[in-house]
Amino acid sequence: MKIDGLASGLKTAEIIDALMDVAEIPRSLLSGKSDDKKAIISQLQSLNTKLQELFTAAKTAAGPSALAQMTTTSSDPSVVVTAGPGAGPVNTRIVVDRTATAHTIVTAATTGFSDVPLVLTVENAAGELVRITPASGSPSDVAKAITAADAGVTASIVGAGVDGDGNRLFRLQVTATASGAAGAFRLHLGDETAVTAGTASDLAAEPGAAVIAEGQDAVIRLWAGTAAEQTVTSAVNMFDDLFPGVDVSVSKASADPVTITAGADADARATAAEDFVNRIASILKGLANGSKATVATGAGETTTLGVFTGDSTVRALRNALADAVQYPVDGVSPSSIGISIDRYGVLAFDEEKFAAALAGDPTRVEEVFSGLATRVSEVADRYSDKYDGLLTARITGQETEVRSIADQMERWDIRLEQRRATLERTYAALETMLAKFQSQSSYLTTQLASLPTYDTGK
Repeated sequence: MKIDGLASGLKTAEIIDALMDVAEIPRSLLSGKSDDKKAIISQLQSLNTKLQELFTAAKTAAGPSALAQMTTTSSDPSVVVTAGPGAGPVNTRIVVDRTATAHTIVTAATTGFSDVPLVLTVENAAGELVRITPASGSPSDVAKAITAADAGVTASIVGAGVDGDGNRLFRLQVTATASGAAGAFRLHLGDETAVTAGTASDLAAEPGAAVIAEGQDAVIRLWAGTAAEQTVTSAVNMFDDLFPGVDVSVSKASADPVTITAGADADARATAAEDFVNRIASILKGLANGSKATVATGAGETTTLGVFTGDSTVRALRNALADAVQYPVDGVSPSSIGISIDRYGVLAFDEEKFAAALAGDPTRVEEVFSGLATRVSEVADRYSDKYDGLLTARITGQETEVRSIADQMERWDIRLEQRRATLERTYAALETMLAKFQSQSSYLTTQLASLPTYDTGK
């Protein structure tokens, strides 16, 4: 319990608070410095993240597919054309004779397999035999055993009604896991010896069973009806690299020729280049704005420093990025393909100039763009590498300073607590002493008032 100035009449609590405000000035300065450091760290971390994203984008831009955007067409939606890296122009017609199918059989209806012991054998298109021994003759156990045998087939149960005695009937539908002629198979009731001897029963040939789909390859013809007609087959409905870098997938057979084309997409190439340049321009603009200082121009105004003002690492990064973008690549200036930096340090992309250069000499444009992107990726990696990047080291250094300041602030907190306790004890002692003096004064005043008086006359 504290009594503020009971004896002295002083506002001792306010006096102590005022003295503590003065004592806390060094600690407040440290706190402000810590906040400034944290703001810088936050900005540096954001910059580092952008550089890492730029590094990834630059690695892609330096690759062969950076400006490989192609446009494709097909006169029939059942034929889809896809162009990838290295694709050249294509304009031709194809005929889809058939699509690829997976070999599928259905067994005759049965309540279960009664052979003991029950042994099945799968014979694939290469003549290889795989023995299957189900746990029982029930359709479910047989289907599980066939699927688990890793014989290139899967089996499922299909309800087939009931027999004359009311027992439920089932069929097994067995399908090859891979389409095409190479996935064709035969399912025998019997072991390998019986299959070899020809005494095993082919389950697809029994009465009521059937081959639902023959395993066959997809077949297309190029230049159909000419002396150069060429047949191309595929186990699946995708023809990879039918032409260099061009894939064709089919989903329906048709006797009518289908016209397919593939060609360079100039607009998409320009957009890809512009997106990459704009990413670099955004980082350069952020570095420039963060390094600006707003100078006071009148009375009462203050000079405001940017978060990166005076930071040598950021300044070096800005210069390195600018050099990577504007320096010639094998003697060819990036400005010749529409990528340039003006006298204010602003990076810009001229789409018309880029398109004209691409139309004139696409190989040179790709080489210049790839070389520029390679240099940008090297700069981004040098500064943002998570282990030894220059910007990463700068962030680590700032974080170390913040931790050091936090330690100093903790010591100041202890010191200030001790200072407040000392002041409170001092002023408490002062109040006690004044109260004691006041008590003595009152006692003496009372004693003096009780002394006798003498009348000396006139």
